[in-house]
Amino acid sequence: MNFYEVAILKSPLENLTYQSENLIEIGTLVEVTLANRKNSNQAIIIKKVEKPEFKCSDILKITDFCCSSFMLEVADFISKYYVCSMGQSLTIFQFFNKNIEYENKIIEFKKEINLSSFQQEAKDFLDSKKQALLFAKTGAGKTEIYIKTIKEVITNGKQAVFLMPEISLTPQMQKRLEEVFGKTIAIWHSKVSVKKRREILENLQNGEIKLIAGARSALFLPYKDLGLIIVDEEHDDSYKSDSTPRYNAKDLAIFIAKKFDIKLILGSATPSINSFHKIPYFELDRTFYETKKSYIFENTSQKISQNTLLKIENTIKSNHQTIVFLPTRANFKHQICFDCGKSVECPFCSVSMSLHKNDLALKCHYCGFTQKIPEFCPSCKTGIIKNHRVGTAEIEELLKNEFPKNIIKRFDTDTIKNERILKTILDEFNDNKIDVLVGTQMLSKGHDYHNVKLAVILGIDCLLNMNSYKAREKALSLLIQIAGRSGRNGFGEVVIETKNEEFFKHYLEEASYLDFLKDELEFRKDLYPPFVKLARVILSSTNGLKVKEELGEIVKYLKSINEIEVVGFGECAIFKIANKYRYEILIRSRNSKELLRSLHSIKSSHISIDMDTIY
Repeated sequence: MNFYEVAILKSPLENLTYQSENLIEIGTLVEVTLANRKNSNQAIIIKKVEKPEFKCSDILKITDFCCSSFMLEVADFISKYYVCSMGQSLTIFQFFNKNIEYENKIIEFKKEINLSSFQQEAKDFLDSKKQALLFAKTGAGKTEIYIKTIKEVITNGKQAVFLMPEISLTPQMQKRLEEVFGKTIAIWHSKVSVKKRREILENLQNGEIKLIAGARSALFLPYKDLGLIIVDEEHDDSYKSDSTPRYNAKDLAIFIAKKFDIKLILGSATPSINSFHKIPYFELDRTFYETKKSYIFENTSQKISQNTLLKIENTIKSNHQTIVFLPTRANFKHQICFDCGKSVECPFCSVSMSLHKNDLALKCHYCGFTQKIPEFCPSCKTGIIKNHRVGTAEIEELLKNEFPKNIIKRFDTDTIKNERILKTILDEFNDNKIDVLVGTQMLSKGHDYHNVKLAVILGIDCLLNMNSYKAREKALSLLIQIAGRSGRNGFGEVVIETKNEEFFKHYLEEASYLDFLKDELEFRKDLYPPFVKLARVILSSTNGLKVKEELGEIVKYLKSINEIEVVGFGECAIFKIANKYRYEILIRSRNSKELLRSLHSIKSSHISIDMDTIY
């Protein structure tokens, strides 16, 4: 009899021991039963072990699927760093089919890519580094550099993965990649049908497909010989999973590249501070076409000003298009002064406090400081503090009333329900069949809008004043990304409705995003990433009293550890979800090992851990 340690897929349980008369290869997908349950569970063979002292259940079935040693190593890292079971970390992978043999086929490319001198200079820098950051201005032509590099990797017989933050980017990128790589490329994301997924996995394993482009899950496919990972728009928070395991695909790409000696390119016009601090970068600050932008600031936080409406009217009359942007809102309202545009800040942290309506209080989610809702703004002493909410549907309706003869459409997750609708709206917009496109962050995701001469940015103060140490980074990054959609070729105007003109104007006109990154690094020293590690412990249960008691015990334990600081704890911003009461603890430490050791030692069935939290 042989005995094996197995990881139960999708289960939070630690690895269990099972027996089989067969010799089973490490990494094989098998089926087992748990306790007295009738249904079988899928599991992965982790290692062969000695006969244990206790009685073992039999392995019921050995399948034709397996994961590679590469997958097992990455899954092991995920389980240790993101604090979850091996079974949970292995769940995100697509496994190999043992019956499919890989053949390294010769690829014929359909199109040649020629780089400009400044693009070539950037590529030469990327070629000289195993892992590098392409800090490329919007419109600088970084996609051509990516394609050129992918061609070289594929020519050398290796595979490549091209990660994008959201599926909303894929139609345009798919078209550009297929022009060069033809049928050797596949698109992978959550909306791909089950039948299509099976076809892609088969062709990836037999060597027909050499390049996978898609969302973060594309990183976990069965690659035989991965030679290149590209993470486009690497600053985007969409790379962070919001369910267990709460991994960050961008950070995992960096780990995989270093661990397995794979070439990595991160790319963004507004790189994240963490990547900028840790990865060698090349700044490509010249655009492919000659462009010039004019920034107009409107000192308002109201819906949309008359001056802005006049700008939109003039743009329509000149047969050009407008995009109107509103940032995706947080899950809780912020209290913002309508006079000075400031939110109510915590006196102990450089972050805005959030409204807890049930408690009639404002609370800092970093240190736990709480105060009653003030009658007047603490900053200007005279302004009235109000809830501020502007939505895309509201702006769309307003613009339709103002411009009844023109075509106004919305571009957000409420309207873009599938890839077909997404492609239709983008095609209509690029064919000049839409005059004004009103949308959320989806508008910023790297789309090429050929005829846009005006970008209107509303509600950016909500983002700047949100309850996060990353508020300034997110607000400025998003603003620059949206501004980059206007005047891709020629002159463009950007209207920014804000009460914080001084901040935005400084980095848009007087300084640069590079200056901002350097300034922000100074601000974050000793307090926030990349200088310390932040983790969020979330407890949730239908029994509110029990989970609150458990919260107290965990906080007491964490406070007893010298190298860990409990920054704050208490109710989550959204206290109740799906009838479960939720509490959180925010901790930070300079010592990653001690932080992870402490998190792994907390045993609770109500716990979820968000390592490197972005909130």
